[in-house]
Amino acid sequence: MLTVEDYKNGQVLLIDKPLNWTSFQVVNKLRWHIRQKFNLKKIKVGHAGTLDPLASGLLIICTGNFTKKIDEYQGQIKEYTGEITLGATTPSYDMESEVNQTFLTEHITEELIRQTVLQFTGEIDQKPPMFSALKKDGVRLYDMAREGKSVEIASRKITISEFEITKIDFPKVEFRVVCSKGTYIRSLAYDFGKALNSGGYLSALRRTKIGEFSVENAKEPLTYIEDELS
Repeated sequence: MLTVEDYKNGQVLLIDKPLNWTSFQVVNKLRWHIRQKFNLKKIKVGHAGTLDPLASGLLIICTGNFTKKIDEYQGQIKEYTGEITLGATTPSYDMESEVNQTFLTEHITEELIRQTVLQFTGEIDQKPPMFSALKKDGVRLYDMAREGKSVEIASRKITISEFEITKIDFPKVEFRVVCSKGTYIRSLAYDFGKALNSGGYLSALRRTKIGEFSVENAKEPLTYIEDELS
C-alpha cells in the first residue's frame, strides 16, 4: 500500500478509463480520494494525454513530483484498437454527434479496404477535427463547432507506424493503430472513409498502450480507489 510520501514524491498510476468518463473526471476523483485518505489540503495529480468520453482504455495518471514527467509520457508512441463505421459521416467524426451525411458503399470490397490502409502508414498530413480541444484565436474548436461555426484548420504531420485491419463486418471495420503523438483517430476514420470514396466515422475506440505501458496492467478508477485508497 502506497504512503502519503509515495504519492507526493511521485507515482505513475495506470488507469483503465471507462466509457462516458472524461479524463478530468478520473483525475478529480483520484485526487479527491488521495486527499481524503491522507487528510491533505492539496496534491498535484494530472493525466498524460486526454481520452475522449466515448473512448476507453489506458490513461496515465501522475501524482506529486511525477507531474513534471507528463510531457515525456504524452510524447510516447500510442496503440489503439477500434471500429470505423463506413457509409456515413458525423460532424464530430465519432458518435458524439448524429450522422449528417450518408454515402454509397456498394463499390467497397475487402480488397479495397486493405489496399486503402496503405495510404495511411508512414508520415502523413492530418487535419484535427473541429470537435477538438485545440484553440483558434483563443477559442476551443469544439466550442465553435457546437455554435455551428467552421474555421480553416491547418494540417500537421503525424506518423502512423502500423495500421492493421483486424475484422471486417460490413459496414463496420475493426482496426489496430500504432501512432505518434498528436494523431486523431477520429480524423483517421473520417479520412479513411473519404479515401474509399465514401464516408466513415469512429464508432468505438480503446487505447491499449502508451510507450511501454499497457492497459493490461491498468485498473478502472473505482477499482483502484477500492484497492488502494479505501
